[in-house]
Amino acid sequence: MKPRERFLAACRREEVDFTPVWFMRQAGRYLPGYREVRAKYSVLEIAKTPSACELVTLMPIKELGVDAAVMFADIMLPLEGMGVDFSIEENVGPIISNPITDIDEVEKLREFDPQIDVPYVLEAIKRVRARLDETDHALVGFSGAPFTIASYLIEGQPSRDFTKTKNLMFDKPEVWNLLMAKLTDMISKYLSAQIKSGADAVQLFDSWVGTLAPTDYNEFVAPYVKRIFNYVASEHPDTPKIHFGTNTFHLLKAIKENAGVDVFSIDWRTPINNAREILGNEIAIQGNLEPAVLLSRDREGFITKRTQQVLDNNADSKGHIFNLGHGILRETPVENAKFVVDYVHKNS
Repeated sequence: MKPRERFLAACRREEVDFTPVWFMRQAGRYLPGYREVRAKYSVLEIAKTPSACELVTLMPIKELGVDAAVMFADIMLPLEGMGVDFSIEENVGPIISNPITDIDEVEKLREFDPQIDVPYVLEAIKRVRARLDETDHALVGFSGAPFTIASYLIEGQPSRDFTKTKNLMFDKPEVWNLLMAKLTDMISKYLSAQIKSGADAVQLFDSWVGTLAPTDYNEFVAPYVKRIFNYVASEHPDTPKIHFGTNTFHLLKAIKENAGVDVFSIDWRTPINNAREILGNEIAIQGNLEPAVLLSRDREGFITKRTQQVLDNNADSKGHIFNLGHGILRETPVENAKFVVDYVHKNS
């Protein structure tokens, strides 16, 4: 099987010759080539320069031999088109100039048009797609999820406890619902435009939704996630939809019942066999090696053992895409990442 065929077959729980592999954040600072590009461009400049974006997106295909490329971008990019002023601070994350506190700020958010607001993302996808067609590799597009993006807009910066977000969600439901509705509309259009431009699958990153209790997820978040995936499914019925979140073991049942996803990407805290007890075998699973495992110097021993353990945890089920349980760490030796890709391809 070719890499693209293998990846898509796994998403659909079909037979594969061996388990496909890609890593979240695989086009990043652990790669020497990426660091050379970063010496010339900021993160946002790379994302907004199609030629640079193409270059870094394709690096892991050549360096690691992964089955799929994931577009280099930032989840905050579409917000510029909605009128949000933000910056990306090194080692901190997104910083919002004017955090949302009331209905007036939400009403000012403009309607999003991907062709006008993120043409550089769509152009980069088209360029990468053309290159990947030469080798028949898959391409994954993505967006931040409404809760995670809303938390940045409300907190003004990354948060540990999400106090402001929860307070607004609980005490100002009219503000929360309008904000989530606008973000849902934006994300739906954004993902659809990525697929039209050449993405084979799309992943929704709900990085911080694990901070919520199941009751709150069901009431305040699930309806909007479901609306996004329903929209994508109606526009692109053959495109796999992937959902990722951290610390979400307690939410897996709620997400399964409400989201309508094809692939669950789970973090390293939940063994795949435990996730399957909740999700069943009718859904594909992506993951979930602990990212820090790749820092080990003991490839033949420790890294091999942990990699095999992930494979064993899914041994009795179809539909597995090997990945990390979160993004690849910047300290990761490239040789270790390549070793895992080769090992999975040879031993699954």
